[in-house]
Amino acid sequence: MGTNSIYEDGTYLSKHPTWHEEDSPWKADHIDRLLKRNGVHPSTVCEVGCGAGGILENLATRYGDEVSFTGYEISPGAFELCRKKTRGNLRYHHKSLFDDSAEFDVVMAIDVFEHVEDYFGFLRDLRKKGAYKVFHIPLELSVQWVLRSTPLIKQRLSVGHIHQFTKETALATLKDTGYEVIDFFYTNNSDLPNLAIWGWKAKLLKVPRKILFLINQDLTVRILGGFSLMVLAK
Repeated sequence: MGTNSIYEDGTYLSKHPTWHEEDSPWKADHIDRLLKRNGVHPSTVCEVGCGAGGILENLATRYGDEVSFTGYEISPGAFELCRKKTRGNLRYHHKSLFDDSAEFDVVMAIDVFEHVEDYFGFLRDLRKKGAYKVFHIPLELSVQWVLRSTPLIKQRLSVGHIHQFTKETALATLKDTGYEVIDFFYTNNSDLPNLAIWGWKAKLLKVPRKILFLINQDLTVRILGGFSLMVLAK
């Protein structure tokens, strides 16, 4: 499974010095909602590609010492950010999850496999590492993004998204790699704390997205974009 070296050589960190940590509480909220509405009560949780470690830190605070949280991060720069958050029920490793024999009740890959060259191989290997898996997958193939094309290239150059998905192709990818999809829902990227980095066009579409989403979720996502998919799978 190849990954882009920008995460290990410091390039990504130089572009994103916080490693998007400001989005962590928002993502943790959605993960907590997904687990609770499906009655998943884990004792052990891990995150592959945990970045600055903020999502795990937020969840560890909510769930307390009854649940053990473990993060895996290959970037030296990101690991320096997350290792400082280590405490009783929260620890981080500067290595790949696949170099560890440990298995978990819940394995999370939050905005991860769109960065991985061999994402099919990554997903097949990840399936063996835990009972439940939580994915957050950007849905970047919308009508307006394809017509403009510039946003897709921007995402590739800025945040290293080398694969793009619709809801249908994201779910099909999980099924093709052996997963049973249990539940999923959209998350609206317009609600992210760091929306400012997307520019004025994203701000302009924030209200239309919310209004149209109330009328027809799938159509809004396909046409306007700006959403991701939160998925629970086995």
